[in-house]
Amino acid sequence: MFAAEENVDFRIHVENQTRARDDVSRKQLRLYQLYSRTSGKHIQVLGRRISAKGEDGDKYAQLLVETDTFGSQVRIKGKETDFYLCMNRKGKLVGKPDGTSKECVFIEKVLENNYTALMSAKYSGWYVGFTKKGRPRKGPKTRENQQDVHFMKRYPKGQVEIQKPFKYTTVTKRTKRIRPTNPS
Repeated sequence: MFAAEENVDFRIHVENQTRARDDVSRKQLRLYQLYSRTSGKHIQVLGRRISAKGEDGDKYAQLLVETDTFGSQVRIKGKETDFYLCMNRKGKLVGKPDGTSKECVFIEKVLENNYTALMSAKYSGWYVGFTKKGRPRKGPKTRENQQDVHFMKRYPKGQVEIQKPFKYTTVTKRTKRIRPTNPS
């Protein structure tokens, strides 16, 4: 008999899987607003400028969140402006028209208090954060336990999930069968 190991920690495995790009999983696209705990408003992507001063239902506060990995790596794009939320090498939050760089990828962390924190995938330990006035905080000055980096996901007013239902394909004996080619 095998002895069951008591303290198995899968966090390292999940972290390693999260870092790798995943071509197998289906890309998810969700539309919601991110409510900032400190400013009491929603994150807005106003082109190259980012703020947390958006009212509920504001067109600039509607964010398209793309996931394409096993873990929780996301890209956040303003629905109205088509600019991505990114963090540059100085830790400043900026909007970029092209979200393919690692600076525009964030790791979504659900915290013990049920808020969500967004950590930069490129600059580990740097978080998306805002002041009480809705101004962005620089990444190096943020920590996971600060209220400035805590967000709540909310659907825009009158908005329900936009994810289209996944269509499954049933494989039957008939579809699996490979027809032999006749050499006649």
